[in-house]
Amino acid sequence: MATTATLATPAVLVDRARLEANIADMQRVCDAHGVELRPHIKTHKMVEVARRQLAAGARGLTCAKLGEAEAMLPSGVRSLFVAHSLADPGQAPRVAALADRLDDFRVAVTSEAHAIVLATVAAAAGRKLAVMMAVDTGLGREGVRELAAAQRLAVWLGRSRHLALRGFYTHEGNFYGLPREQQLTHVSELLDRLCAVRDAIDRTLPVWPGCSVSAKLIAAASAGRVQAVRPGAYMFGDLSLSEVTGVMPSATVAVHVLATVVDKPEPGLALIDAGSKTFSSDRTADNIHARAADGRDLAVVRVNEEHGYVRGAAVEALRVGERLAFTPAHICPVINLTDEVTVTGGGQIVDTWRVEARGKNR
Repeated sequence: MATTATLATPAVLVDRARLEANIADMQRVCDAHGVELRPHIKTHKMVEVARRQLAAGARGLTCAKLGEAEAMLPSGVRSLFVAHSLADPGQAPRVAALADRLDDFRVAVTSEAHAIVLATVAAAAGRKLAVMMAVDTGLGREGVRELAAAQRLAVWLGRSRHLALRGFYTHEGNFYGLPREQQLTHVSELLDRLCAVRDAIDRTLPVWPGCSVSAKLIAAASAGRVQAVRPGAYMFGDLSLSEVTGVMPSATVAVHVLATVVDKPEPGLALIDAGSKTFSSDRTADNIHARAADGRDLAVVRVNEEHGYVRGAAVEALRVGERLAFTPAHICPVINLTDEVTVTGGGQIVDTWRVEARGKNR
C-alpha cells in the first residue's frame, strides 16, 4: 500500500482510527445522558463521514445551506435541519425537493422579520415547513434576544398557514473564547436561558444547542432539559479545540495538513507550500495559523496564498524538501478548501474521500 511519502503536497490527511474514535466518543456521551446527536456537517462536508456518524447512532444531520443538505442525501440521512435563515423564494423548488425526500425536514426561523419572508418561501414551495426558533445565547448573531420577542414570534408562527414551530436552537459559538475552567458555569447559564424561552412557550418542544466546545458538557448537564446537541468539528479537531479550549487532547486530533519545506530564505524562517489557500487566514488568538503535529516548536505565523511562514526553535533543523504535518487553527475552512482528503491507517494510505459539499454555500 502507498504511504504519505508518495503524496503531492499540500495534502489534507484524515487519520481513520482517530476519526472513528472521536465519532464513537461523542455518541457514547450523548447516549449515556439520553441526548440525541445531530452533528453539523459544515466541518466535514463529506458523505463518508456522515455515513459513519449515522451508523454510530446520530439521529440526523444539521447543515448550514441547502447545497450542503442536498450533498448529504446519499448518506442515507432521513432527518435534516438547515440551521440558516432562508430568505429567497427562488429556493422554493429545492426546499420542496428536500422536504419530499426526507422523513423530517426542518429550517431555521430567526426573527419576526425573517418569518414573514420565510413564509413566502414555504408558500412558493407548496409546503408547510417545520421551523426551529433561533435563540441568541451570547454569540450576538441570529436569534431572538428577549423572551418577549420569542413569545411574539411564537404567536405569529401559531397563526401562520405556512410555518409550524417544532423547537428551539442556539449556536453557542462564543464558547470558543472561554477557558476550560469557565465553560461549565456558562453551560448552566446557557441551559437556563434557552430552556426558559422554551418553557414559556411550549414545554413539549425540543431544544437543540450546538457547539463542539460545549456539546459534551451540555449533554452531561442537561438532566432531560435538552433533546439534542449539534456539534460540528468534534470528529476532526483543531488547535481551537485541543490547544485553545482544551476540550480534546492533541493526540486525538484526526486531521492534519501535510506540507513541504520549500525554502529557508533567512535564519529563523522556513517557507512551506501551504498558505491561505490551504489553511485559510483563520488563526488562534496568539496569531498561529497551524502548529507542527509532532510536537516540535514549529508554528505557521503568517500566510500568503501559497506560502506558510514557519518560525520556532526547531526551524534551524529543518531541511528544504522535508515534509511535515501541521494541525490547523480552524479545521472547517481547511476542508472547504480541498476537493478531497487522504485517509490513512497504520501509516498507510487506505482511501481517498471526496468533499462533496465543498463550496456549497447557497
